[in-house]
Amino acid sequence: MTMTDLITSLAIVFIAAGLFLLIANQLSLSPVPFYLLAGFVIGAGELVAQDQLIELAQWGIAFLVFTFGYRFDFSSVQAVLRDAETAAGTQLIVVGPIAFVVATLFGFGTENAVYFAIAATLSSTIVGSEVLEQEIRNNLVHGRLASSVHFFDDLLAIGLIVILSADQYTTTLVTSQIGFAVLLLLASMLVYRHGFPLLVRLAGDSDELVMMGSISILIAFLAGAELAGLSAVVGAFAAGIAIRSDDVSSLGVRNGIASIRDFFVAIFFVTLGSLVTIPSFDVFVIGATLTALVLFVNPLVMTLAFVFEGYDVRTAFLSSSSLNQVSELSLVIAIEALLLGAISETLFEGIILAAAATMILTSVARRYEEPVYRSIVERVVAGRQTRKIDDRSDVSEGLTDHIVVVGYGRQGRRLVETCERRDIDYVVIENDPVLWDDIQTECRNYVFGDALSVYPWEKAAVEDASLVVSTVDHSLVSEAVLDIDTDADVILRAGTSAEARDLLDDGATYVSVPNVLAGDQLDDVVDTIEADEGDADAVRQQHLEMFETLERYGFASRNERI
Repeated sequence: MTMTDLITSLAIVFIAAGLFLLIANQLSLSPVPFYLLAGFVIGAGELVAQDQLIELAQWGIAFLVFTFGYRFDFSSVQAVLRDAETAAGTQLIVVGPIAFVVATLFGFGTENAVYFAIAATLSSTIVGSEVLEQEIRNNLVHGRLASSVHFFDDLLAIGLIVILSADQYTTTLVTSQIGFAVLLLLASMLVYRHGFPLLVRLAGDSDELVMMGSISILIAFLAGAELAGLSAVVGAFAAGIAIRSDDVSSLGVRNGIASIRDFFVAIFFVTLGSLVTIPSFDVFVIGATLTALVLFVNPLVMTLAFVFEGYDVRTAFLSSSSLNQVSELSLVIAIEALLLGAISETLFEGIILAAAATMILTSVARRYEEPVYRSIVERVVAGRQTRKIDDRSDVSEGLTDHIVVVGYGRQGRRLVETCERRDIDYVVIENDPVLWDDIQTECRNYVFGDALSVYPWEKAAVEDASLVVSTVDHSLVSEAVLDIDTDADVILRAGTSAEARDLLDDGATYVSVPNVLAGDQLDDVVDTIEADEGDADAVRQQHLEMFETLERYGFASRNERI
């Protein structure tokens, strides 16, 4: 592709994307389906050649993988193994073989059936993260679970890209590909430990120099991947790991990457839509079958796996319903296979069609998750969930005038400590299995269930409670608490003062707004230090002890959970 062709193609992509984005903004809808529609218009009008579209898609995905590597958190590996090992493993073991068999029924050979199975199994990080943006930011249980599975799928996809990018699947060639990839990752670790900190020190306070150095590192790793015969995606992932840093000094890099990430997101989705053509009957059947596997079989298997792992059905359902899109990295694998001539044209078009369909349908279906759960799923599993709550709860009989605490995160734990110190009866409602051991050993009364269901409240004897305190900043939970038939006072949590006012109007006694409380606390600290200089050391020591407590309980790096 010449420079003129590149500029012309990008101009067409962004003009079309801009027009459709205006429509999305006016309707307050997700931009992803509109990017895809913009791309479909470009493809239908043959405004950009297909080979140019594929090349743009590859570079768009490569940069997105670079941002994924940059956000890679080594400490989160343990959390992924804890949260996603059963569910993601079950997904691979069950959905993969089912999809493989389905592909063979279409007459595909082993290699094409593998590509079909990969597309049916892996889920999209970009779409899934956008759909769950608020839940992931607040670290709600189902958001954390879906994010963990995305993480697992992305790592698996990177490994598959390394293996499947081999020209021939001989032991020697595949082993050499894996070896080159390992060398790139080792080089990225060296840069991460020594090179990037040196770059930051040499750049001083210049964010521009750090950003320029980071882009240079990306180009170097892309060149290394090219020389080694690896996909550019592998080099981009290694480069992302190399420049990752938790220091404040890397804030400029984070802001710079975040500002241009949307640029490549637009390129990726518009080019994906451009690759969608009016399907033949065979392509339509393959795409529809793959879409059905991704939309229905995958979530069903994941839901059952999460329930088996100990999560309540609602959390399992909401987590799984966010994993029903064809992964963008599956498209990388399909594009690599197309360039190598290893995948049939019909299957490639079917995968592209299914990817576009699932990404559009996910954005639309998100609005109907709660109604579907309440009208269908909850009725099917209500009895089983009641028995499960009974088995995993411990509430003293005859409990009255007690406090019901929703959530055993940082705030919930401190409330329980206060109740214990003042000998006040309480019941904790929690649904996160990660906190199960802590609740058993640290709480006198607890109900292990979903606060959005009715039975956990009955189990907690809420009708005899004097106070209900929700530590969860989630509108559905707050609404559920206010709908409870009880004379108890209600304390809720909200993210904004406007939401707090609405909750107060709906009947809440008090609403905690963390930003406001943090400002009040800072005022108190300033007043304390200014009133008596000798108290400054005491304030500092108390603050250190608070952070040590947070670190000990694992809340220093995460927000509250349901």
